[in-house]
Amino acid sequence: MIGPMNKIRAHSAAFATGVALLLGSTALTAPQAAFAQAQTGVVQRIVVQGNERIEQGTVLSYLPIQPGETVDPARLDLALKTLARTDLFADVKIELVGGDLIVKVVENPIINQVVFEGNSALKEDKLKDEVQIRPRGIFTRSKVQADVQRIIELYRRSGRISATVTPKVVELPQKRVDLVFEINEGPKSGVLGVNFLGNSEYSDNDLRDVIVTKESHWYKFLTSNDNYDPDRIEYDREQLRKHYRNRGFFDFRVVASVAELATDKNGFAVTYTIDEGPKYKFGKVTVETELKKLDGNLLAQILPIRTGQLYEDERIEQATDALTFAAGAAGFAFVDVRPRYVPNRETNTVDVVFSVREGPRVYVDRIDIVGNTRTLDYVLRRELEVAEGDAYNRVLVDRSKNRIRSLGFFKDVNIEEIPGAQPDRTALRVKVEEQPTGELSFSAGYSSVDKLVLDVGITERNFRGRGQNLRARVSVGSLRQQIDFGFTEPRFLGRDLRAGLDLYSYRYDLSDYAAYDTKSTGGTLRLGFPLTQNASMSLRYQLRQDEVSVDNSLCVNGSVSDILCLQRGSYMTSLIGYGLRLDKRNDPIQPTRGWFADLNQDLAGFGGDVKYLKTEADAGWYWGFNKDFIFSATGSAGYIEGWGGDDIRINDRFYKGGTSFRGFEIAGIGPRDTTNSQTNSLGAKLYAIGTVELTIPTFLPDQYGIKAAVFSDFGTAGQLDDVDRLGADGQPNLAIKDGLGLRASAGLSIDWKSPMGPIRFDFSRILAKENYDRTETFRFSTSTRF
Repeated sequence: MIGPMNKIRAHSAAFATGVALLLGSTALTAPQAAFAQAQTGVVQRIVVQGNERIEQGTVLSYLPIQPGETVDPARLDLALKTLARTDLFADVKIELVGGDLIVKVVENPIINQVVFEGNSALKEDKLKDEVQIRPRGIFTRSKVQADVQRIIELYRRSGRISATVTPKVVELPQKRVDLVFEINEGPKSGVLGVNFLGNSEYSDNDLRDVIVTKESHWYKFLTSNDNYDPDRIEYDREQLRKHYRNRGFFDFRVVASVAELATDKNGFAVTYTIDEGPKYKFGKVTVETELKKLDGNLLAQILPIRTGQLYEDERIEQATDALTFAAGAAGFAFVDVRPRYVPNRETNTVDVVFSVREGPRVYVDRIDIVGNTRTLDYVLRRELEVAEGDAYNRVLVDRSKNRIRSLGFFKDVNIEEIPGAQPDRTALRVKVEEQPTGELSFSAGYSSVDKLVLDVGITERNFRGRGQNLRARVSVGSLRQQIDFGFTEPRFLGRDLRAGLDLYSYRYDLSDYAAYDTKSTGGTLRLGFPLTQNASMSLRYQLRQDEVSVDNSLCVNGSVSDILCLQRGSYMTSLIGYGLRLDKRNDPIQPTRGWFADLNQDLAGFGGDVKYLKTEADAGWYWGFNKDFIFSATGSAGYIEGWGGDDIRINDRFYKGGTSFRGFEIAGIGPRDTTNSQTNSLGAKLYAIGTVELTIPTFLPDQYGIKAAVFSDFGTAGQLDDVDRLGADGQPNLAIKDGLGLRASAGLSIDWKSPMGPIRFDFSRILAKENYDRTETFRFSTSTRF
């Protein structure tokens, strides 16, 4: 049962205010006469009374009095307060009787268990993580009251501002207690409305998309941002400021943010009063520096700001980063870059002066890595561009963050600065959140002739937490049957070299698309290394045995193209190749700004039976208008040509369509033999495909994980060797269709992060095609990660 609280005695006013045996007791009395009656004398012996669990030696170790010392009331008061501050005792009494110093103590009880009652909105595990009191800990009133405030604050942040918490104690034998927090959660304080006053440039709906706080509606049962939280309101003020200041409104300010409780107390109406001010452009932009090795005029040329551009805070941050990096490249690891603004309200321009000075010298004291429950520490440390003992450089820290993100092992990466042991020292805490790196993939597609294509595979991109990529896959589908093994070591020989080995055996059944199937068995050796901060190169050697098969009966009765029948047989391919990549995207996983470019070339003919030169290039450009609208333009092109008198064999050509050109089947575009109704695809020596895509809002809560984009794919594929255009009589075969006409499609793509894994739906409409092309209107693919 809940026992009554005992009144605790103490012997000083200071001790009386801080010590209690159990919650709910009245204020402790501290008779001042206790010390007035104490006599000054020499302590001959110290006697501890009342202790049960605590050893006498422990009490004596805290007592600032030793036998043989002379005490007076002041010394006894100090001893009393010292014991009180240990939180071990509910009551302490010290008396000098003759030569004996009698220390009488009443121990604080031990907490047997902590129980929460009445909680339903918050799980017990979350409450346990919040409170500081733990079972088998010492019970004190101050700790309990502190935990009561923590629980109330936790409920307040979840939108229940009327929640109350009452702590109670169940007394048990042997100085033990059960601590019970009785919780009355109260109703959830929703947001009935979000209003804006003073806005003219942007509508209320536009600004509601900017802030985090959302209005409460019945269908938003998965969102957690539709409750009233004062901290979130402050964050919204900052989001509004960023929104306007990045769109030219230099004078913007939030005048007030008021939350009014409804009369029925079922929610709040939040009103933001803002002052937009006029739009500004950049005026004169200069750089001032006292550092001799730096020229302010030269530094001004690298700034991403030009006179007449619309004012944006983001450009100021980019300019600061550029100057910091330039100074670091010139040998100044410690620089302080501060922009100074001079607004001209008559011309609505802002002059900006960047002051570059030598900053305080700060060194990295230590680097801590937390959150990597699977990935080994050294995998992250080798991606860092700063080391313990190095000069602190914010640009290098940001680069390190992007390098870790580009691994693809972590859902979230954050690098925090922590004050070091000395003023000129700082510690870095690399905080990561692991995400699944294994992938069990499954894809399926429906073509215009209702052909189902299935594919299953398994990969692990972070093998044993060492950052190694291991792929062991058995793929069985109507299009491809494949067994392959791949291994990549990202730091070969301890250097920044990516070495890899691929072994494979696969069969492509293109009988429904090109009336042949091919079997290949071989292996590839790979080596990659960086050239610059944003550029990398790869080298490879491949040796494989290919076999092209066509049903002989089809060749006899003329059901397939004679070109395919002539390609039957097996041959060896030995090639060397290289790849170049330049990547200047702001994020390697989900870019919103920047561009990339790839170039790959393979030369076959170093041994083997075939000779050709194949070249492929890819590029992409990204521009995010905001978090919902991100525009991208990507393109790819390729060309293959034989040398030494060799023509290009059927399985070395390019087959485009499916995921590479939405709206068309696999091998749906390119040269085709229309002699029979099967219209066999012959593959192309040349292709060029471009894509423009714009992500659009779905107006669904982020928790649903649904994103959408409108797209348009356009391009062409064609060209055959001259011998493939001729018939058996040596004359041009009119049934061979090989045109470089424009193909184009447009449609909608929907990506869904479903519980079973990412799923993508593509809905396409053909805008331009050749009459022999094969099209499809719908395709979906999915993968399950582990």
